[in-house]
Amino acid sequence: MAVVDETADFAALIRELKDRSGLSYGVLAKRLHMSTSTLHRYCNGDAVPTEYAPVERFARLCKATPDELVEAHRRWILADGARQRERKSAATVTTTATPTATPTVTPTPVEAATAPIPEADRPVPSPASANEPTPRNRRRTVLFAAAAVAVVLAATALVPHFVSGDGGGDRKQDAGSVTSTGRSTPSSSASAKSTSSASASASPSGSASPSGSATAKSGASASPGAKSGGAADVAAAAVPLTVTTRPYAWESPCSQTYLVDRDAAKVPPPPTEQDAPSWVSALGAVSAGSQYLELTVQGTGQETVVLQSLNVRVVGSGAPLAWNAYAMGYVGVGCGGGVPTHSFGIGLDAPRPVATPKSGQTGLPYKVSESEPEVLYITADAASHDVRWYLELAWSSGDRKGVLRIDDQGKPFRTSGMSGRPQYGYSLDTSEWVPHQAD
Repeated sequence: MAVVDETADFAALIRELKDRSGLSYGVLAKRLHMSTSTLHRYCNGDAVPTEYAPVERFARLCKATPDELVEAHRRWILADGARQRERKSAATVTTTATPTATPTVTPTPVEAATAPIPEADRPVPSPASANEPTPRNRRRTVLFAAAAVAVVLAATALVPHFVSGDGGGDRKQDAGSVTSTGRSTPSSSASAKSTSSASASASPSGSASPSGSATAKSGASASPGAKSGGAADVAAAAVPLTVTTRPYAWESPCSQTYLVDRDAAKVPPPPTEQDAPSWVSALGAVSAGSQYLELTVQGTGQETVVLQSLNVRVVGSGAPLAWNAYAMGYVGVGCGGGVPTHSFGIGLDAPRPVATPKSGQTGLPYKVSESEPEVLYITADAASHDVRWYLELAWSSGDRKGVLRIDDQGKPFRTSGMSGRPQYGYSLDTSEWVPHQAD
């Protein structure tokens, strides 16, 4: 029932935006680069997009307000989560219902030696020698006894390979070590020590937080502590929230510019917003002037999780990059935009950057749970520095608390100033990058 309700709520909002826009399914589908039938299924509640990007494009195309964009994101998160739970439940039921074949057990020599001989195979003794073993029985007994002795000797010989030493400090972990996926894999003592050392020194901040590398979706991870291995996995699993990060989201196409160390003739056309991460990765681009992040924070259970604070950690800062700047908007094409709720600004040029609520909005603490996620929007500005940085989100739930590190797939975010750099915009008339000064 939850799946139906959450999917229906999402579809209702999509239909409302579509009807208000006055655009037909065909026109919308063409502009969204999808089939008309797919758009019909989204609006009817027969399907839910696997990613949020097409939902956002659809909402912006229908002139959704900032509040409606936030609501569309929230409803999509709930509908997508409900569909995933439904698929998992169906898979579990299928696995449980599948009959398993009864394995054929082949007796070992020891079992064969001690198993009773079927009546049909037993020799029938003659009256005169009923109490004496026949030569055939004696040979069978000798063979079975020899086989049993061989098995015992083999098992005894294998014991030293599985147990080494008498509890000394240099005992090898030949039985395997537990990895972050919960499976046992072979590991030497040297690699175990290396892993423990890396886990203990991975966080520059050194804050007390859940141990291990508990990735909380798309680059959000718990700051490592002193523990490692199986204990770290248990601690990471106890983190009651997840964070989905979109490090290359656009507040509007006109607001986003990237620095690229290439001439204009060697830079491909600007991507759509959902393709921006691959475009940035392929060109080694860096966010110029500002970087817009979208963080979706959601609890993993029904208990309430309080988001206490959001702190900025700078890894390195230097002179701005001497590269060309490429604006994602098209020359002569206007852009819309607004300030959504729960927006924060970060001045990366400051000696100690701080995340500050925008436009008089209320800041943290916020509350989240599985059914009540929050979407946070971060705008980080840099004018005179090339800054590498990440965020730390402090949380608490009951008597538990911790800190989640939020970064770009394990790497710091990177934002550079672009003052004085050549700027280009893409011309739809000539299909090329042309010199352009931002308005």
